[in-house]
Amino acid sequence: MINEHSVEQSAPISILLVEDHLLTRIGLKTILARTQDIKVIAEAGNGEEAVRLAAELKPHVVLMDVGMPIMDGIEAARKIREQAPNINIIMLTSHDNDHDIFASLAAGASGYSLKDVVPERLYAAIRCVNTGDVWLDSAIASKVINKYSHSTKMAEQKLPGLARETETKDNQSNADSELTDTLSARELEVLKLVVEGLSNQEIATKLVISLSTAKTHVRNILGKLAVDDRTQAAVTAMRHGFV
Repeated sequence: MINEHSVEQSAPISILLVEDHLLTRIGLKTILARTQDIKVIAEAGNGEEAVRLAAELKPHVVLMDVGMPIMDGIEAARKIREQAPNINIIMLTSHDNDHDIFASLAAGASGYSLKDVVPERLYAAIRCVNTGDVWLDSAIASKVINKYSHSTKMAEQKLPGLARETETKDNQSNADSELTDTLSARELEVLKLVVEGLSNQEIATKLVISLSTAKTHVRNILGKLAVDDRTQAAVTAMRHGFV
């Protein structure tokens, strides 16, 4: 008897390639064709077409240009995620401006990459988001972390009672200690690798554990730190000196 799960796992990652510049689209398609586990199943030249094709074909991953005619990639990403939350989206752009980065993430994109990324990193990004992880270009990740850190500091400045600085520091130290105590030694080890930007599969390989075990550790870490995603977990870890 054929195991349906095994068949599903061995099937290529289906890609909807969205790019308005034909030569760039051809180049990306050629690069992706070099792999055995990634397959471009359709192409679109604008966001409106991308939304329609995503609804029809249900690709695993959409590679989406940010700036396009008729409907830009950010709006298209938002619409696709609304109608099909299981479709993961990687935004592709030539620019790393803050507005596009955070607008894309807010629209539901799971990845953000510059177009000059080397092929191997693009393959890694696709495989990463296909497993449910978030993938950010290293230059983009630093911007996101700085943004989260700045927002947290601004929020702290607006909280009442911070004039009692010594008491606040003592309370913070106790809170940090209590928080780290809730994480096991293995979870702290996994958290360090999350901060380094490793995907669940990479964490599993590094620690010689199964992928499902790595996912469970990451899920438990997010719950114990009371954060929504890996990026927030990394920011919390660095801010509190956990790693």
